Amino acid sequence: MLKNQPIGIFDSGYGGLTVFRSIADQLPGYDYIYLGDNARAPYGNRSFNTIHQYTWECVQLLFGMGCPLVILACNTASAKALRTIQQQDLKKEDPAKRVLGVIRPTAEVIGNYTTTKEIGVLGTKGTVQSGSYFIEINNFFPNVKVYQQACPLWVPLIENGESDKPGADYFVASYLDQILAQSSNIDTILLACTHYPLLQDKIKAYLPEDVRVIAQGDIVAKSLADYLHRHPEMETRLTQNGTRQFFTTSDDTPDFDHHASIFFSEPVKSEFIPLK
Repeated sequence: MLKNQPIGIFDSGYGGLTVFRSIADQLPGYDYIYLGDNARAPYGNRSFNTIHQYTWECVQLLFGMGCPLVILACNTASAKALRTIQQQDLKKEDPAKRVLGVIRPTAEVIGNYTTTKEIGVLGTKGTVQSGSYFIEINNFFPNVKVYQQACPLWVPLIENGESDKPGADYFVASYLDQILAQSSNIDTILLACTHYPLLQDKIKAYLPEDVRVIAQGDIVAKSLADYLHRHPEMETRLTQNGTRQFFTTSDDTPDFDHHASIFFSEPVKSEFIPLK
């Protein structure tokens, strides 16, 4: 058995660090490895097959570093790759390993936040086109109406350090106008991309005061805690030394560290891991 058995957390870039932050706050004792596929980000506009290929390659890297459990802290990867990984790839790789996503835990509770039973979902083009939130929310809350809006320019703005600049306001207002134009009864907005919490203050400023904005970090962290409680066979495999490691597929680790520190809300020191 490997000495360390960390929880792996994967994202195509930096956004998953907002989820990792919440997980680390709620479950601080475990060992963690974060992997960002920054060399091939963003994933949002890529095909199902490409996203599955990239995601599975990164999951295997995390398995190779000793992680028996991997969280896809990326809505696009969860929407386009998770099902195939769970139903096909893991059976060939190792049925005892687990890969979890962020869409199902969010869908299980998001209906509890709305009074009007109408929710707006903001995500990447890939997440929106997959229809995953329509399907999953309907499974748990069939009486809730779901409206979606792709926001393809938000991730580039965020990753280029423009999220707090005045130039971002136009694009925030534009996409919010489009989602609210679909229904005047939307009272809950789900940020279905882990990058978007960095725009949360601007988003709230352009929404009516009675519209709630929900980020996924705390939801996913609570779901993971519940999962480990219900699956002691996995929980007992995970080591608890409180370690945190960060890896990126980009060879520009100083740039990754700079941006990652903003998303993670504390200094990050990463290592480069080359793709095969």
